Amino acid sequence: MELDMKQLALAIKTIAEEKNLPEDTVQEVVEQALAAAYRRDYGEREQEIRITMNLNTGDVDAYVAKEVVDEVTQPAYEISLPEAQVMKKNAKIGDEIEVHQKVSTFGRVAAQTAKQVILQRLREAEREIIMEEYEDKIGTLINGMVARVEANIVRVDLGRAQGIMPRSEQIQSERYYPGQRIKVFLKDVERGFRGPQLVVSRASEKFIECLFMAEVPEMESGAVEIKAIAREAGVRTKLAVSSTVPGVDPVGTFVGGHGTRVNAVMSETGEQEKIDIVVWNEDTATYIINALSPTVVKKVILHEANKKATVLVPEDQLSIAIGKGGQNVRLASKLTGYELDIESDKSTEQPAPEAVTEREATIVDLPKVPKLKKKEQLESSLLEAIEEHGE
Repeated sequence: MELDMKQLALAIKTIAEEKNLPEDTVQEVVEQALAAAYRRDYGEREQEIRITMNLNTGDVDAYVAKEVVDEVTQPAYEISLPEAQVMKKNAKIGDEIEVHQKVSTFGRVAAQTAKQVILQRLREAEREIIMEEYEDKIGTLINGMVARVEANIVRVDLGRAQGIMPRSEQIQSERYYPGQRIKVFLKDVERGFRGPQLVVSRASEKFIECLFMAEVPEMESGAVEIKAIAREAGVRTKLAVSSTVPGVDPVGTFVGGHGTRVNAVMSETGEQEKIDIVVWNEDTATYIINALSPTVVKKVILHEANKKATVLVPEDQLSIAIGKGGQNVRLASKLTGYELDIESDKSTEQPAPEAVTEREATIVDLPKVPKLKKKEQLESSLLEAIEEHGE
């Protein structure tokens, strides 16, 4: 097997198009491989060889670096002064010049060597370009297709590269199958022995944030923002949002008209995952009350020293505050950064401030909500009001 130079020149252009690599990169790889082939057929292993190739004609030229010496003892590495001065008039002893050699073909072994080097270098070049391309996409959403489902990993085809989604990054209630089109969050690009490893996620809090960014244009303008996210993928997410523009309702902005925006996000994460959107507040106690929504809270006692808070709720609200399996209080704790201790407030009277033992504690009492009157009382009040108005 001999290398056909004209065919090789055409192959360079084809490879560049198929692998989406710059033609210059492919040509450089091929020229390095041909330099290795030249050393095998015509030169020595340690020789410095530079190869140039004309992609239009397929002509290959070799340039062998040699040192100008008085007396040549190693023809492969040295050239005499008279010979050197024929090529370069001002050449002198100690100079290094390149001796041009025309190359027409390579032998079978050299051709095989060139082929192996080309394949190896092309793989390396492709990996580097993929690394550069996807490193710029870290922290963004990418559309992909499930390629293979393994025991603990889902392999996702992202186009020019394949991403891996470990079990910890999967939504626990989801079932994946080959050919399924999904959106994933690119967490990281790791350099591995077999090339770049793209770690993708659907369980990350950032996945939720990116989905809302696509649905809520006000986030890009800075009118509203997400302050914190607490998530148990596939089950429930709590989102703390705020507005930087007076008069803009942050919760309403994220929910959208008739719930269109939040529903669009839920349809991507799976209908089973509930999303609670609450208002962030710089006052910690108020923020904790909001985070425990939809629980009715009677009192919050903050213990700033150890980032804990005792939350008193009506007895009938205790199970709601804690949530199924402690989920509501767990997510609220993560959202606020405070360890929350939920307690039932059985008393009808509010305890005096002296009852609080923590010196740095803050007591926050919510305004009492008036009880609804019975039907008979409402009718009586209404009649009285009509009679008074009539007088």
